[in-house]
Amino acid sequence: MVASEVQIEGGQYCFFVFVLLLVRSLPSAAGSMSSQAVKLRADDNYVVMDNGILEVYFSKKGGFITAIQYNGVDNLLEVLNEADDRGYWDIVWNEADSTGTTGIYERVMGTSYEVIVQNDEKLEISFTKTWDRSSMEEKQSPLNIDIRYVMLRNSSGLYCYSIFEHRKEWPAFNVPQIRMVFKLRKDKFNYMAIADNKQRLMALPDDRLPTRGRTLVPPEAVLLVDPIEPQFKGEVDDKYQYSSNNKDIKVHGWISSKSETNPAMGFWVIIPTNEFQSGGPLKQNLTSHVGPISLAMFLSSHYAGEDVVMRVQRNESWKKVFGPIFVYLNTSSENQLQPSLWNDAKDQMSKQVQSWPYDFPASGDFHKSHQRGSVYGTLKVQDRFISDHHILAEGAYIGLAPPGEPGSWQTECKGYQFWTQTNKRGFFSINNIHSGNYNLYAWIPGFIGDYCNNVVLTIKPGSKVNVGEIVYEPPRNGPTLWEIGIPDRSAAEFYVPDPNPNYINTLYLNHPDRFRQHGLWERYADLYPNEDLIYTVGHSDYRKHWFFAHVTRKRDDGTYHGTTWQIKFKLHNVQKNGTYKLRLALAAVNFSELQVRVNNPKEDPPMFTSGLIGKDNAIARHGIHGLYRLYNIDLSSHLLVKDDNIIYLTQTIANGPFQGIMYDYIRLEGPPSHK
Repeated sequence: MVASEVQIEGGQYCFFVFVLLLVRSLPSAAGSMSSQAVKLRADDNYVVMDNGILEVYFSKKGGFITAIQYNGVDNLLEVLNEADDRGYWDIVWNEADSTGTTGIYERVMGTSYEVIVQNDEKLEISFTKTWDRSSMEEKQSPLNIDIRYVMLRNSSGLYCYSIFEHRKEWPAFNVPQIRMVFKLRKDKFNYMAIADNKQRLMALPDDRLPTRGRTLVPPEAVLLVDPIEPQFKGEVDDKYQYSSNNKDIKVHGWISSKSETNPAMGFWVIIPTNEFQSGGPLKQNLTSHVGPISLAMFLSSHYAGEDVVMRVQRNESWKKVFGPIFVYLNTSSENQLQPSLWNDAKDQMSKQVQSWPYDFPASGDFHKSHQRGSVYGTLKVQDRFISDHHILAEGAYIGLAPPGEPGSWQTECKGYQFWTQTNKRGFFSINNIHSGNYNLYAWIPGFIGDYCNNVVLTIKPGSKVNVGEIVYEPPRNGPTLWEIGIPDRSAAEFYVPDPNPNYINTLYLNHPDRFRQHGLWERYADLYPNEDLIYTVGHSDYRKHWFFAHVTRKRDDGTYHGTTWQIKFKLHNVQKNGTYKLRLALAAVNFSELQVRVNNPKEDPPMFTSGLIGKDNAIARHGIHGLYRLYNIDLSSHLLVKDDNIIYLTQTIANGPFQGIMYDYIRLEGPPSHK
């Protein structure tokens, strides 16, 4: 039995809490089990939720999580930080006439505290921020925000969710980011895990300071020159190297070192669904990174730019529930502590996914299972230049999102999205859909373009909508003459070079995500110092000869210049008065202009230009894709000749190293009757 004394800012509060510590040889949901009812303690300054497994302390003013006690440790959160800089929600916003992805940073501060539910099995508390006209002078976002925390009996964790509301009569504004942040103790948590193949010991935040590290470009990247632990010397640390797609961000977190007094512990952020995250399943977001920090990203402009900034208009009512997410704690005394804690966290994640939607949140804005509906059907593809019959759309991504144009789900951030993948027969079933109006969207690996039905589907509580057999006809005018890459909305299949040995993250050596290494954009000039890339159809291999990003080249005088890539190909004959079709599918674009010329590199104006497009910054942030774009370009037969032809792809804008394009797939089609 232990007596615990907790030091908290604003005064010393002694709670003599008797906790039975049963350390088990196997990882468990709690590291200890308790039959204790959920309890609430409060005074003028603090609120404490306690179920005998963990205790969570909140500042009564603000609603910040100031301490998490677990497994005999007084606080898992960073005790060196101020009380409001440990566990919190924050938002970045700006006024409606502003542009860009930055703005006013606001840490959400609850000004009102309320107990919503209190019984032996469950405790739910609320911290609310209420907006009024006087809030404008304080630079507060025009939102009512209700932050909720739920603790259940015999549960080794804490559920966190929020309700954001903008009323019709309030000012218009923009929101680039909404998230929840947990900052853990750097003296305890040193091993990070975000996937089976993305786990490693991490450097300390002190190693990023100017006295120990050298800031690179972009400034989020730091070369560790004199780290406290010599093993990290010469590595690059960058939070964006640990980004993942929404669909893959289910569990991530940290593991502490085992000591003489404490077994190892795991701190995990579990996101059981991505229905409340902006941008759909392929949107990339941050996870965990040096701090040690774990994030739950709900809305962000990363890897997409201004296109995914949420814009709430005057006279527009908007309300959305973010979460619940689950903060899960586990412990282990095994020798192989990292695999055991990670595997247990994954098991817990599976349980949370299976339990979705939860039945315990008290807010009426959170839709329970009986308030939701489902949609099912079969997806097929019709491409007569591949098959005379419909093709089963195996592994297609299909989902419901608010009504819009094909592909609009990529930038949708006000409502909810519900996605699944089809089975081998093209069958899909999308369950637990919020009541509301939606379009059905899809995209199919192996085929270009986006599907969108032209009928708004209304989902009602308990409804089961059978959409029957859906047939998607991808863009196609004629037979494929040649193609480069795989239409999968990623540039991962192209040539990703070895990193500069001076800028390495050891995690990504010989790794499938080798594109996460720092500085790969600079390798283009190393590989092509004087002339640009030339790809010869029939001889070149896109896996070896097509650089993953069409970037600028830095000259010796420090200036940047645009680059022109060539695709050389032969035509055995050219159909007179025929129209050929060039399909350019782009996986990412950042402040670029793509110009296309055929057989005349100096043609002015070019036969096609995209104009200035893209703000996803995926090149700088080690992403292999951003927003998907498809251009379908007519090539008149008079532009082509029998035998040798060249298509010139020029990226003209060159103000820095991060302007460029990642191609997903390129295809040249002949006229419909081409032979």
